[in-house]
Amino acid sequence: MSGALSNRFQGGKAFGLLKARQERRLAEINREFLCDQKYSDEENLPEKLTAFKEKYMEFDLNNEGEIDLMSLKRMMEKLGVPKTHLEMKKMISEVTGGVSDTISYRDFVNMMLGKRSAVLKLVMMFEGKANESSPKPAGPPPERDIASLP
Repeated sequence: MSGALSNRFQGGKAFGLLKARQERRLAEINREFLCDQKYSDEENLPEKLTAFKEKYMEFDLNNEGEIDLMSLKRMMEKLGVPKTHLEMKKMISEVTGGVSDTISYRDFVNMMLGKRSAVLKLVMMFEGKANESSPKPAGPPPERDIASLP
């Protein structure tokens, strides 16, 4: 599928088309969740699904619609909680029920909306709360004199 795309387009154009295709696929899955009676009592479901889609697309490095081990590693490092290879394999197994080596978008949304507290869900929720509560200082650090150094 992406082979035919790369023959016609190169670089940024091909990447943009892949991202657009992925966004359409994830939006279709979001519509399925919106129509599912199981989630009808979920508060702010459309907003949550939009946020999940954006976060998922940010970490789906190969644009294949799945988060693999390397994508998860990058996600954990970017969130400031690096994990070992075995810890990440356990996280993927926890989310997918041990059926797959990659996290699909459906698995991801089920985990985020589910009642079980998977490690990855806790990390993602913590990351969201951390971003809301503590804005990063902007600009260069304040000047210090020698007397104030430890």
